[in-house]
Amino acid sequence: MSQYIARLGRRSAASLRLHRRPRRVAMLSVHTSPLHQPGTGDAGGMNVYIVELAQRLAAINIEVEIFTRATTAALPPSVELAPGVLVRHVDAGPYEGLAKEELPAQLCAFTHGVMQAWAGHRPGHYDLVHSHYWLSGHVGWLAAQRWGVPLVHAMHTMAKVKNANLADGDTPEPAARVIGETQIVAAADRLIANTAGEADELVRHYAADPGKVAVVHPGVNLSRFRPADGRAAARARLGLPRDALIPLFAGRIQPLKAPDVLLRAVAALLDERPELRSRLCVPVVGGPSGSGLAKPEGLQKLAARLGIADVVRFRPPVGQEQLADWFRAASVLVMPSYSESFGLVAIEAQATGTPVLAAAVGGLPVAVRDGHTGFLVQGHDPAAYARVLRDFADHPHLADRMGEAAARHAQSFGWDAAAAATADVYTAATHAHRRHVRSHHG
Repeated sequence: MSQYIARLGRRSAASLRLHRRPRRVAMLSVHTSPLHQPGTGDAGGMNVYIVELAQRLAAINIEVEIFTRATTAALPPSVELAPGVLVRHVDAGPYEGLAKEELPAQLCAFTHGVMQAWAGHRPGHYDLVHSHYWLSGHVGWLAAQRWGVPLVHAMHTMAKVKNANLADGDTPEPAARVIGETQIVAAADRLIANTAGEADELVRHYAADPGKVAVVHPGVNLSRFRPADGRAAARARLGLPRDALIPLFAGRIQPLKAPDVLLRAVAALLDERPELRSRLCVPVVGGPSGSGLAKPEGLQKLAARLGIADVVRFRPPVGQEQLADWFRAASVLVMPSYSESFGLVAIEAQATGTPVLAAAVGGLPVAVRDGHTGFLVQGHDPAAYARVLRDFADHPHLADRMGEAAARHAQSFGWDAAAAATADVYTAATHAHRRHVRSHHG
């Protein structure tokens, strides 16, 4: 892990300060708008990541213009999200009814919109392109080349990694995406990985040059996600029973996120300990997404089949402020995902003082300190999750003790640190790009 951070560290500080960092960045987020509600459709952790990062970059004098696909005619062409952060809506394909899988066909139209916006400015308006997810990477590749500026790319998730960890009945990512990701890895001046594990995956699966990969942990909004007035008050606000065991699922409802594993674990727990039924409440907060859209009622039907419909409460996605309250109210957040590049909700929940029970996949072993701030489970056997839930039921103080450790742990994941590290990556990319240009013209 340290080789990536050390390489960045040795160069950063003194040497990076000698090189000018960008003043204005074109940030590309084709398939998900920073203005969308996380937990709906394809909106999730990446939305939160882009909004928070852009605001913190603006606070350190790096202006950000975020290009995203227009999904309604009602939106103006550009919206100021915060001082120094502008969201530009690009017309590319029909506003509604376009699935993420259909977006590759709209990349040409999207690129045209980005180029049109650029044509209205003086030369050198953007100093750098930062693309998020492979769809944006393709637009970024072309834009960066056309403008003669460096390209920094964040994968967020990778097709080869997802396909190696598919949930039962989930649809594999298409070959076109694998090819697209491989091209972007070769083209980018710098690649930002959420964790050292993700950096290794870029090198192993996509032959990324290790010298181009930088690890920047995503942050969490610590002023929004904080313990506040505690678990009992949050439960009262949400109308939840005061003394219940409340294992919470919060996120998009799709096979990848494995909410079914939580339901099966609850059923297994109740088979073994039927007396817990009266003090068990299982909220599922989120909307169907991705391959989950094919069977939007699937989870409700599963709860009925398992005979636990009386203890499960389905709730639509909520805004960030209310999500923080759901985290505070929970005894434990459950994340049995098959693949998770970082698992931002794991840090958000811990920041509110709630421990996390998660699958030991992707970035979750970085986000959760096993045995201290929560528990990591190898694999997706519901019985293994049921065993941990039983511990929380039998030891009511476990949630409080681990929750305190979780809140302390989350403090090291502030967005200011993430923005400063990203600015260092921008500076390094700018420096490398100039050197590359000089060597080709020299």
